[in-house]
Amino acid sequence: MIFLVAVATFFSTILGGSFALWLKDRLHLILGFSAGAVIAVAFFDLIPESLKLAKNFYEPTTILSITALGFMLYLTLDRLILLNNRTPDAIDAKHSHMRGSAGAGSLSLHSFLDGIGIGFAFQVSTSVGIIVAVAVLAHDFSDGINTVNFIIKNNGTRARAWRWLFIDALTPVAGVLVTLFFTLSVQELSLLLSLFAGFFLYLGASDLIPESYHSHPTRFTTYATIFGVLFLYAVVTLASA
Repeated sequence: MIFLVAVATFFSTILGGSFALWLKDRLHLILGFSAGAVIAVAFFDLIPESLKLAKNFYEPTTILSITALGFMLYLTLDRLILLNNRTPDAIDAKHSHMRGSAGAGSLSLHSFLDGIGIGFAFQVSTSVGIIVAVAVLAHDFSDGINTVNFIIKNNGTRARAWRWLFIDALTPVAGVLVTLFFTLSVQELSLLLSLFAGFFLYLGASDLIPESYHSHPTRFTTYATIFGVLFLYAVVTLASA
């Protein structure tokens, strides 16, 4: 069963990325949806799960402080390192590509943790594993969209977007396989999830939302963002019911 789920995560990610490439002319709407989805993953999945895992080890303020740290770390990476050669009118192509790779790489690492989450859930029981897998499959579809978006909007080619999409599709499979050989402590997993929540809040609020509004009317992109939030909320709620 767990191997079938791992294969399903691969195709879910590929399907999401293909969807984004197919509707490239409506990229601002997809970006709006992606922004809502990324933020919703942080608020409705990563933060609650990290608080639940940490309840016997850390105070909620500690977990939320780690989330804030993740936000600030990614802000520092984005503003002071990746874009430190910003020109007055535009971002240098090299640094634009670096930014796209940083965003896609972060999503790929999140997908890897998704795979680890599936593996650990199946170690608890098959029923728990299936519930977690349903949520992860929806997340991976969104991750595929977001991975392509980060590359395309930062001057990346379709070929480069496909390469990153393939990497992102493989990472949850790798995460599932890794759990067959080691276990991660609950404390460590809670901190990692809260850290990535901060990453995702920054990516959604500082990158995807402003980009989705750029040179486009805000009305429909706002609807798309709200839909992205509601969609991920529904998925997480149904998966945990």
